[in-house]
Amino acid sequence: MLYAQIGDVHVAYAVVGGGDIDLVLVQGFVSHLDLEWDNPHMVRFLEGLASFARLILFDKRGTGLSDRSVGVPTLEERMDDVRAVMEAAGSERAVLMGVSEGAPMSILFAATYPDRTQALVLHGGMARTTEAPDYPWAPPADALVEAAVELLQPILYTGEDIDVWAPSLADDRQAKDWLARYRRAGISPDGLADFYAMFLDIDVRDVLPTLRVPTLVLHRHGDRVVNWRAGRWMTERIPGARFVRLEGQDHLPWSGDDQVV
Repeated sequence: MLYAQIGDVHVAYAVVGGGDIDLVLVQGFVSHLDLEWDNPHMVRFLEGLASFARLILFDKRGTGLSDRSVGVPTLEERMDDVRAVMEAAGSERAVLMGVSEGAPMSILFAATYPDRTQALVLHGGMARTTEAPDYPWAPPADALVEAAVELLQPILYTGEDIDVWAPSLADDRQAKDWLARYRRAGISPDGLADFYAMFLDIDVRDVLPTLRVPTLVLHRHGDRVVNWRAGRWMTERIPGARFVRLEGQDHLPWSGDDQVV
């Protein structure tokens, strides 16, 4: 594990595998470079990616092994962390795989640095996180806040919400225990509040038509976190993008039938 420095902020990253292409995995709201290797489902997923690519992993600022005291980072600041990590890893050009909230971040990167982006793979992603008159594929902002405060926050650090993110692992006690440790190590309660403030403001819809890189959008049809129609809507607005509807309900790419991705 190494660190890339962006101004005063240190971002943790790691490189796995040695394939002919570089693949940057841009995960959702939390990650932890060390604890990921304690989950056999995630290990299988990461090793699968590293079997054909030089896989670049990192913890976003404010999470995991990266600096925590960073306030409320903008999507643009987090996006630029990808550029810094690529430079530190010696990557001139890479495929970006954006998962969940990592998808709009990857989209913004591809629009800003098209010469550094070989292709995009977006899994369980969205262009906007809250409902708008012309965007019905997300819940209203107040409903998201209410659900977070009343339903998710009380159990977020226990792993008991695994049935939302990965229903196929709902009866797996080991997976629940790992998810609890992963969250506790990956993000603090104040960091979670900062993330949520940033998350509610995400909207990259205007960027979609400007993309000029090959794009593959993957979305599970029964995804309980992000409506699959958000993925299809996004695909229709990215020139030349391809949409693949996957079976299952799991939001996380490393659970469920991860062999398809």
